[in-house]
Amino acid sequence: MSSKSYSPTNIEDKWYKHWMAQGFFNSTPDEREPFTIVIPPPNVTGILHMGHMLNNTIQDVLIRRARLLGKNACWVPGTDHASIATEAKVVNMLKEKGIEKNDLSREEFLKYAWEWKEKHGGIILEQLKKLGASCDWDRTKFTMDNDLYDAVIEVFIDLFNKGLIYRGVRMVNWDPQAQTALSDEEVVHKEVQSKLYYISYQIKDSSESLTIATTRPETILGDTAICINPNDERYKHLKGKKVFVPLIEREIPIIFDDYVDMEFGTGCLKVTPAHDINDYNIGIRHNLEVIDVLNDDGTLSEKAQMYVGQDRFKVRKDVAKELDTKGYLSKVEKITNKVGFSERTDAVIEPKLSLQWFLKMENLSKPALDNVMNDTVQFHPSKFKNTYKHWMENVKDWCISRQLWWGQRIPVWYYAEGTQDYVVAKTAEQALELVIEKTGNQKIEVGDLRQDEDVLDTWFSSWLWPISVFDGFKNPDNPDINYYYPTNDLVTAPEIMFFWVARMIIAGYEYKGGKPFENVYYTGIVRDEKRRKMSKSLGNSPDPIKLMNKYGADGVRSGVLFSSPAGNDLLFDEKLCEQGRNFCNKIWNALKLIQGWQTSDNKQPEYSKVATDWMNAKINKAIDEIDDHFEKYRLSDALMTTYKLIWDDFCSWYLEMIKPNYGDPIDNKTLDETRSILETLMQMLHPFMPFITEEVWSLLGKRDKQDCVMVSSWPEQKNIDNLILERGEIYQDIVSNVRNIRNTNGISPKETLTLSIKTTNQEIFKQLEGLIKRTANLSSIEYINEVMSDCKTFLVKSHEFFIPIEIDEQEERKRLEDELKYNQGFLKSVQGKLKNERFVQNAPEAVVAKEKQKMEDAMSKIKALEESLANL
Repeated sequence: MSSKSYSPTNIEDKWYKHWMAQGFFNSTPDEREPFTIVIPPPNVTGILHMGHMLNNTIQDVLIRRARLLGKNACWVPGTDHASIATEAKVVNMLKEKGIEKNDLSREEFLKYAWEWKEKHGGIILEQLKKLGASCDWDRTKFTMDNDLYDAVIEVFIDLFNKGLIYRGVRMVNWDPQAQTALSDEEVVHKEVQSKLYYISYQIKDSSESLTIATTRPETILGDTAICINPNDERYKHLKGKKVFVPLIEREIPIIFDDYVDMEFGTGCLKVTPAHDINDYNIGIRHNLEVIDVLNDDGTLSEKAQMYVGQDRFKVRKDVAKELDTKGYLSKVEKITNKVGFSERTDAVIEPKLSLQWFLKMENLSKPALDNVMNDTVQFHPSKFKNTYKHWMENVKDWCISRQLWWGQRIPVWYYAEGTQDYVVAKTAEQALELVIEKTGNQKIEVGDLRQDEDVLDTWFSSWLWPISVFDGFKNPDNPDINYYYPTNDLVTAPEIMFFWVARMIIAGYEYKGGKPFENVYYTGIVRDEKRRKMSKSLGNSPDPIKLMNKYGADGVRSGVLFSSPAGNDLLFDEKLCEQGRNFCNKIWNALKLIQGWQTSDNKQPEYSKVATDWMNAKINKAIDEIDDHFEKYRLSDALMTTYKLIWDDFCSWYLEMIKPNYGDPIDNKTLDETRSILETLMQMLHPFMPFITEEVWSLLGKRDKQDCVMVSSWPEQKNIDNLILERGEIYQDIVSNVRNIRNTNGISPKETLTLSIKTTNQEIFKQLEGLIKRTANLSSIEYINEVMSDCKTFLVKSHEFFIPIEIDEQEERKRLEDELKYNQGFLKSVQGKLKNERFVQNAPEAVVAKEKQKMEDAMSKIKALEESLANL
């Protein structure tokens, strides 16, 4: 206890190693009630950012409290293989070595990928340990582990055999940088500044031309029709006509379709079926040719006829220039429009026709919708149910194939030229049996089979996470899955509600016949003080490791929780971490004060008994409030209640009440009770700030290795003694008023004062007299029946207090008049509430009674203030 201030670094390392050595994080099924959380697996490429800090702090708070409540707490950690992000990292790493991916075989590339994963893949999990994450590290999983890999393959085969997986050419979201298809949920739509180009198309055998507006002039090279609404009188004479595509002079028909909005632009639409989903649908209805003018990497293809091999954005500028030069461009407007970007690479998405694998979602998703809407799975906050409902009612088939090598390879085997003839099987040997059975050809060998080159979407593995981490597919009746599933709480961000949450619920009902978790706690987005989302590109996201080195893990944990209500964005300010560090120092100094007291066998004074009774009553009330906050997932409120209990009630009031006079000892009973109180406070604070609480706990008594606060018990909530709490409130008001009179009148704290009380209930003050005298430094307290003059006065509820000192009559009159005016306004507002019949009839009886008591107290105060003014 020699350290002046709390020094977290060594203490945090010491306790984390101790907890690990004692096996406190480990969980195996037993007779206790389980409490299970599966971590949202961070990308194996990832390093800790502020979003991880918030999410994992919340999970750790929930798991540590469950442990204290006597539950068998199991927090399963792990990482996600993150197909697109990891493959991009490996490709870049190879480029630095002068190696191109295309020069490698699949097996050679995967060897490099696994080497990269083994070298860099565990960084984020190690960083979580510094945060204090109490995960069962023996259960660490990776979505490409053999058992999890096998589960993904088995689920694909099962869904295919159920007729739910199919292959087809569809318009998909294409990422030209990653060169893979993306699901709709992996596309981020951003508002950008664009240009709208007005282009003239010459009508064949006519001097007329049609003007079309487009933001993408490079795609005119793939136009196969001009479309007009059949009800548009302006263009009815053009039925059966054709136009020439500018620059390449290809003839294309003018067609008529109700899809076209007559009021938008010129009422004429260029149709490019290969590069727009709406154009594609028009093309199907009118049997139009499909001309794909873009290669997979976003350069122009041979079919474009011009600018072949050049980048799409360069071609956009060059085409516009050439159209202008040759007289096809009538005007250009600046506009703001929404453009889709890849969530992973930030490349502009291209709508592209592609042969992909899809999962039918309509019927599969119904139980997942019903069981969120009926609260079988509860969302916190519940406002997210509406967003979930809208998405689930409009769910589209899921494009599950990705054109990558890193991931679970699709278990489809082709046995003839092309891709029309195939079977679905886990291994080549099993596929061969199916092929022979299907074709009757006994001469086909394993070497004749070709496995599909694509891998499955990363989310196709993580949607199975709550089941697969407990080996629920290979061994569906094993002790772990039977004990830990369904899990209790899922903590995640709203932006992956559809990527992950909805799909896990779908998988839960499909493969376990029930929900995968009881509750979903949605965190907010971490933003800076300017309300901007924290990101690398903006440079506004602090490094959590540096923050923890500066403020300690407890300081940062509490800092992110001080203002992070469920579902609402967190406005992060580094000052909050400083506040957390200051809180640690406050607790540390309180411990030093207590440990520095000398003791005696003296009898416990009455004022100490009153103080300990009050502090225990405050703790009891706080436990009730904190339990309620946890039940409603108001973790920020739970921390704030604990913070105020320790900082205000314990440090600022209680220790002041009981501390011995300078040089005097404290009695053993009060010291023992104070240590016990501090132990209880450490138990309550432990889920939020595990390191400081463990250190303080260890210094409050002799402990063996197993006697740690993290495996102690959550304090039991007893009946709340409102009389003691009310008495304590009166005491605080009296002392605060006396201290305020000293401050405003320049009276030294060392100078004793006398206090006179005019009250109809002396009993309430009798027990408080000793405490009031010593903390307000009063020589005497007397009771009077008449108002005193030439005194400083104050009111506590309906009781009047007088301190005889010289006063400025004018100043005192103004103070009393201001207080009278305030109380008259307060009384008016309370009376207005009580006159409202709806409030009186619908509000709980206790609430109405409290308002009536407020009214009576205000009326008593007003009467006393009027008397004081009359006596001036």
